[in-house]
Amino acid sequence: MDSLPELTFGQRLKVYRERSGKTRAVLGGLVGRSAEWVKAVETDRILPPRIHMLDRIARALKIDVSVLAVELGDRSTAINGPEHPALVSVRDAVNHVAFSGDTPAESLSSLRERLAMAWRARHQAADHRTALGGLLPGLLRDGQRAVLAYESDERRQAQALWAEMLGLAQMFIAYQPAAELLWRVTDRAMVAAQESGDPEAIARAGWFLGQVHRDAGDWDTAMVVTLDVLSALETQAVDGSTNLLALWGALNVEAAYTAARAGEEGRAWRYWDRADQVAQRLPESFYQPQTSFSRVIMGPHAVTVAVELQKPGEAVRQARRHDAAAIPSRPRRARHLIEVARAHYGKDDRESAVAMLRQAYESAPETIRYNGYARQITLDLLEGPRSTRDDARDLAARAGLVF
Repeated sequence: MDSLPELTFGQRLKVYRERSGKTRAVLGGLVGRSAEWVKAVETDRILPPRIHMLDRIARALKIDVSVLAVELGDRSTAINGPEHPALVSVRDAVNHVAFSGDTPAESLSSLRERLAMAWRARHQAADHRTALGGLLPGLLRDGQRAVLAYESDERRQAQALWAEMLGLAQMFIAYQPAAELLWRVTDRAMVAAQESGDPEAIARAGWFLGQVHRDAGDWDTAMVVTLDVLSALETQAVDGSTNLLALWGALNVEAAYTAARAGEEGRAWRYWDRADQVAQRLPESFYQPQTSFSRVIMGPHAVTVAVELQKPGEAVRQARRHDAAAIPSRPRRARHLIEVARAHYGKDDRESAVAMLRQAYESAPETIRYNGYARQITLDLLEGPRSTRDDARDLAARAGLVF
């Protein structure tokens, strides 16, 4: 979407509001402000809203918040996240064109073990993005080579592995200034999964694809993709492996997230309930490595659904019922703590918000450094009362937001 950089913030907001077919009164009502306030913003009589309000406006207009934040210059860059030093080598590996017969293909069992090791590194390393940046280039090149080298059933297995590798690459690329690369790996993962015919590969690729559409603000497509994959796999999931059942549960969570972001409260909690029913069928210690779906993750999912529904009080209540330390994945635990920080921030409890962000940083510093919400809240806290300003400044310095 054109970001209209030649216009002022207010002029650009007016264009996107009119494109969405909303009056000033309707937009104001959706974000808890008056039509007069919207007019004042659009005519640049008042400064652009703070990033928390920008997020609410973007949701109401169904656009990505970065489109509105572009006017904020350096602040927008800080919010969107930096480029990781390993992004260049990961991009080169994705862009590499392999040819059959270049070199002998690695065995599928060896590729599976390397991929499993990469997932373990992703969950266990505090600097998980750096760990992946070192592993992904070689893994991506060897995975592509295997797809070309093998035939028949082995080729289909290689396609499933290649799709999963691209999903892992998506986790590395996300929240970096590389939107075109993110879309490319996501689309290629779905094509590879479909060609493999493996229902687990298709479920994983659908889970990743729905997220990219949702984060881009295309909630309708995100929901269509998620529901299409859910429908296609329902029979197999009910009677299939524990892992496929968990992936099906994770897709229900994605539907809940998308509905919540669109403000559809009843629908969001219905999908969360369906996912929770699936989780209760899983072994207590089971933890799905790609999606983190498990019994222990349903509490954090409830927090996120409530936050996305703009109900911070309910999100805080849900957070108090669950122990973040029980989440075995360091980046997933950090993400949950960021969601709890969002809830406290929504209640204007700045001390609790910064405390949660500090805990998230201790769990996985690279999650804080690249997560847009964590960066937004930290920057806003820098301008808050003295009681939180010093802690926020320390966190911002450690996360690379200020120098």
